[in-house]
Amino acid sequence: VLLAAAVCTKAGKAIVSRQFVEMTRTRIEGLLAAFPKLMNTGKQHTFVETESVRYVYQPMEKLYMVLITTKNSNILEDLETLRLFSRVIPEYCRALEENEISEHCFDLIFAFDEIVALGYRENVNLAQIRTFTEMDSHEEKVFRAVRETQEREAKAEMRRKAKELQQARRDAERQGKKAPGFGGFGSSAVSGSTAATMITETIVETEKPKVAPAPARPSGPSKALKLGTKGKEVDNFVDKLKSEGENIMSAVGKRSTEAAKVLAPPVNMESVHMKIEEKISLTCGRDGGLQNMELHGMIMLHISDEKFARIRLHVENEDKRGVQLQTHPNVDKKLFTAESQIGLKNPEKSFPINSDVGVLKWRLQTTEESFIPLTINCWPSESGNSCDVNIEYELQEESLELNDVIITIPLPSGVGAPVIGEIDGEYRHDGRRNLLEWCLPVIDAKNKSGSLEFNIAGQPNDFFPVHVSFVSKKNYCNIQVTKVTQVDGNSPVRFSTETTFLVDKYEIL
Repeated sequence: VLLAAAVCTKAGKAIVSRQFVEMTRTRIEGLLAAFPKLMNTGKQHTFVETESVRYVYQPMEKLYMVLITTKNSNILEDLETLRLFSRVIPEYCRALEENEISEHCFDLIFAFDEIVALGYRENVNLAQIRTFTEMDSHEEKVFRAVRETQEREAKAEMRRKAKELQQARRDAERQGKKAPGFGGFGSSAVSGSTAATMITETIVETEKPKVAPAPARPSGPSKALKLGTKGKEVDNFVDKLKSEGENIMSAVGKRSTEAAKVLAPPVNMESVHMKIEEKISLTCGRDGGLQNMELHGMIMLHISDEKFARIRLHVENEDKRGVQLQTHPNVDKKLFTAESQIGLKNPEKSFPINSDVGVLKWRLQTTEESFIPLTINCWPSESGNSCDVNIEYELQEESLELNDVIITIPLPSGVGAPVIGEIDGEYRHDGRRNLLEWCLPVIDAKNKSGSLEFNIAGQPNDFFPVHVSFVSKKNYCNIQVTKVTQVDGNSPVRFSTETTFLVDKYEIL
C-alpha cells in the first residue's frame, strides 16, 4: 500500500505531501525529516528501508520525489508509479524549485489523487491525468454561449421596444391624440374598440414567460445605490436601464395598432423563424476506417406573431444516405409522409407562440467511410530520436463550407515546441497542455485539402487522438424548409431560417 507521496528538499523539508491513508501531520513530517539521514552517499539506490516503512525516491535537481510505502509493497509497481509522479510535476511547474512547487501545490495534489486512490495505483497515463484535471465541459461552454446570446437578444429587444414607443408617441401627436401613458391601460381619449384591443394586447404580453411587466417606479433610482462611491456612475446607469426596461414592458400593450403595422420585425428574424441544427459525433481509426458516425438534426420553430400560428411548413428532403426522420407527436404524420408538409393533426389548433418547438428531427448512424465529411490522415514516422509528423485533411462533402476549423494534435510533454515545416493555414502551440492547434478559417470546395508537417521528439503513439472542431452554416443532410403557407387560404408566409452544423465529438484514435 502506498502511504504518501511527497516532494521534499534535500534536507527533508516537505513542500507538498499527499497522504493516501490516515496519518497525522507530525508523523509524515517526522518520516520525511528522517529520510535524508537514511541515505548512504556512496550507493546508487532508488529506495531505503526502516523497520516500518520503505522510501522509494527519485532526485529532481535540488529536490526529491519520495513515495512512502509499506515494506511488503511491490517495489516494481512502486518504481513505475514513481516515474509517473515525476513526469506529472513538470506538467504544472516550469522549474523544479521550491517556490514553483509551492505555487502549484493544489494542482499537483489533484494530479496525485488521479494516480493513487486509497493507497492503490490507478490504471491511468499522463494524457488521462491531464484530461481529468482539466474538467473541460462542453455543456458549460454551450450554456454560457446560450446565456450570452439571450442577454444580447434581451438588450436588442429593449432597444427595439423603446423605438416602438417613441414611434407610437409621434404617431399619436400627429393624429392629435394623447400619447400612450406608462401606468394604466392608456388614456381615456382612446375609443372603446381601440381600448379593448389594447387591453387584449396587454393580457397577451403579460402571459409571455419571463417578460411579465413590473409596476413603474415614480421615485426614480433607488436610494440604496447612493451608498457606494466607487462605481456609482455604473450602478446608476444600470438602474436607469432597468427602470426604462420596466416602463417599456408595461407600455408594450398600450401602443397603438397603427404604429405596430409600421414597425418592422428585428433584423434577419421574421415572425416565423426556424432553427435547423445538426450535431455530429464521429470516431475514426488512425489507419483508416470509420468506427462510428452518428448525426442528429432538428428543426425548431419559433412564431412571434399570433396571426401566423396556423401554418404548414413545406420540407424538401434531398438526402440519399438513409436518414431516419421523426415528427413531433402533435404533427400530422400522414400529411408529412404524403406531401412532405409539417402541420398539426388538428388544423384548427395553433402552434405555441414565443417559444421554440421541435417539429422534426432526424438521425443518421453509419460506418460507411464515404460519408465522412472531413477526412484526417495523421502519419508520424520516427527519424532518429524524433518524429516527422505529416497530417493532411480533405473535404469529402464538397457542398459544405466549414468555418473556424481547429485540428488539435497532442504532443509529448517536456520536449519543447515543434519545428514546423510546411503548413496551410496557421498554428498555435499550447505548451501548458502540450497541444498543437492547426487553425483553418474556411474549408470548402475551393480549399478542400491541405497539409501540415512538423518535427518533434517523441513516439508515433504520442500524436493521437487527434480532435477536430468546426462550425458550418450549411447542414450535412439536405433537409430544408422551402416554403411556409397558412392553413386557411394556402397563402405564403414570410419566414427566416438559421442553419447550424456543429461538432459534438470528432476524433481520430
